[in-house]
Amino acid sequence: MPSPREICLNLLVSSERGQYSNIALDAALRRFPELRDIDRRFISALYYGVLERLITLDAVIVSLCTRPFDSLSPELRQILRMGVYQILYMDSVPESAAVNESVRLAGGLKNKSAAGFVNALLRNFIRGGCKIPKTGVKLKDLSIEYSCAEWIIGSLIEDYGEAAAISALKTSFAPSPLTARLNTCKFGYDEILSELSAQGVTVKKRLEVSDSVDLINCGSVASLNAFKNGMFHIQDISCQICCCELDPKPGETVLDLCSAPGGKAFTIAEMMNNSGRVLAFDLHQNRVGLISSGAERLGLKSIMASVNDAKKFNPDIPKADRVLCDVPCSGLGVIRSKPEIKYRRFEELSALPNAQYEILKTSSEYLKPGGTLVYSTCTLRKAENDEIVERFLRENIDFESVKLSSFTDYKTTIMPDQYGSDGFFIAKLQRKR
Repeated sequence: MPSPREICLNLLVSSERGQYSNIALDAALRRFPELRDIDRRFISALYYGVLERLITLDAVIVSLCTRPFDSLSPELRQILRMGVYQILYMDSVPESAAVNESVRLAGGLKNKSAAGFVNALLRNFIRGGCKIPKTGVKLKDLSIEYSCAEWIIGSLIEDYGEAAAISALKTSFAPSPLTARLNTCKFGYDEILSELSAQGVTVKKRLEVSDSVDLINCGSVASLNAFKNGMFHIQDISCQICCCELDPKPGETVLDLCSAPGGKAFTIAEMMNNSGRVLAFDLHQNRVGLISSGAERLGLKSIMASVNDAKKFNPDIPKADRVLCDVPCSGLGVIRSKPEIKYRRFEELSALPNAQYEILKTSSEYLKPGGTLVYSTCTLRKAENDEIVERFLRENIDFESVKLSSFTDYKTTIMPDQYGSDGFFIAKLQRKR
């Protein structure tokens, strides 16, 4: 079996080629069931740590590198990143071990000079006081410090001011709480907590939403009997707040038009006491399968999952009392769990606002008079949030804004440091006629 650092190296190389970090890590840990828990934690910490700090790590390497950075092989780049990360951010790893283990990894490469190169660069970094380089250009230095694309930092500062933007960026390095929604329409609250406790899981009640808890020291969620038996599903508290604002009632027809993997549909069905209809859609059949399997595990028979293109009106979809329009977005609110989002280019996302508006406009056509529509995203960009709903209200006189129950306006941005949650946007609208 490869060593933990070798597993991490292979993961980082595969991620550089475009594989999603959470999927890659889960697959790797399943591939080596004999790994000790301490090694699993080390691999996860080093892997996500390197991804979270890529710009910072590369700035250090470039400042010390005697070769053009782009000329280094993917394996050599990742070995250097792993070494610098351990030296800077992993207090449990002695500097000597960080250097020696990096040299050992480099010794396995085809390039015979790689080990000496890695040894020299890392030891020069230590001798120089482990300093992160500064350029004197504010936005560039913020990009290096918080390891985030300059355009994203600039956008956050423009939308929220420098203090709020930096506060949001700082949270991207904090561990995410593991928040669960308890399935109290099928099990008793105390029954669920008792089952979790019996498996050694510590539970901390969330105050923002009923039937919501943080799970502590639970290990693999999928291995818990409480999970297998459908007693809960994992869902960030910001998503649960979004479902509360939709305020679904038993017996109603509710549409979740961009549903996969289905967490919000599950919460909505539970809030409706598994009564009525929750029609959950996604563009791809394999993702619809995720909704169906999750609903089956939770015993939520009110959920019906189907393939549908949210951009195109489908006359076969019935009129609904409530519609959740949770559109695809840039994901800047979830960079803590998906750090690769921080490095996306603006050009990749420039077409999003028009697509989001198109989905919102189509979604509104399914709503009954007097019905409620919630538009939501897991991003912080006003171009994908406030500007979309403001445009919609200007261009659609049949709709009006409705004050959110837990906030002061009809729309709100939940910043990541507000509840220790993902960043999220929620807007509530109503069809007048």
